[in-house]
Amino acid sequence: MDLLRRMSGAICGAAVSAAAAALLTPRVRWRLKVPRWLLWLTASIAAAITVNELVGKPVPLLRWSVLTMMLRGRHLLREWQVGDGRETALEKYVLARARPGHVDDAIRIIDHFGRHVSFLINVGDEKGKILDRAVERTQPRLLLELGTYCGYSALRMARVMPREARLYSVEFNTANAEIARRILAHAGVDDKVTVIVGTLGDGGETIRTLKREHNFVPGSLDLVFLDHDKKAYLSDLELIVDAGWLHPGSVVVADNILVPGAPAYRAHMRHNDGTLWHTTEHRTHAEYQSVIKDLVLESDYLGTQTSSTGTSRPER
Repeated sequence: MDLLRRMSGAICGAAVSAAAAALLTPRVRWRLKVPRWLLWLTASIAAAITVNELVGKPVPLLRWSVLTMMLRGRHLLREWQVGDGRETALEKYVLARARPGHVDDAIRIIDHFGRHVSFLINVGDEKGKILDRAVERTQPRLLLELGTYCGYSALRMARVMPREARLYSVEFNTANAEIARRILAHAGVDDKVTVIVGTLGDGGETIRTLKREHNFVPGSLDLVFLDHDKKAYLSDLELIVDAGWLHPGSVVVADNILVPGAPAYRAHMRHNDGTLWHTTEHRTHAEYQSVIKDLVLESDYLGTQTSSTGTSRPER
């Protein structure tokens, strides 16, 4: 089954290519009134995808799982699930292959799934190391994640945060939250991570839950990881600041600043660098590939401190 799954992209590509080639016969093309150039284009793309799948998927945009994700873009932006069953497939894959109680093994299996089985929209292994270092540097006691997805970044943070630390992860999609909870429990870190269904922009309900049930009080929050709706990065950060949860030295890490992009958030951090924030821009790549560039922002909160510095610090 695993071999069939790995070869599925090549099989689909070959099938589409063959079908397009068959349609290029004059009689069939005349009956269907399909332009010759469109059939050649379809056949060429399908052939390229087939070759890409067979040689190990080095070009991310020529992966069937990336193509299907792009075709389901509206569903993804509305539900924060691709909608083709890959998230459920990931859960089954992890529970079947990762050793129970081994967080490192769960992370390894998810990375393998994202690179070789079906593309995932979590932070990924390359950018995940930036998150790891931020947690290790901060040594946080209380962490907040916006955008649980299937629990991958929560696994990474739980692995490196102090033993007494607690992570609260807020997820918009109920199905994602359930998948994440089962993966976190399988990895043995569900006692360190609490997944909450909601959003900070839901009129105050989730914020009240964090305050009343999870002891979010002024100055208590040490680290925030943003990896949810990119348009909500800045507004949700402002809600966190307005709640008074941060303290000088708190750190906010934000993924996907270039792809798909959070320009308003980046502009805010640049404008307030040296006064409210000190920001490091980490140049990296988008998830599970080395072609498309991305940025991760790591911002230290200064509170009301002032400084003459006006630009972001250079990359570490």
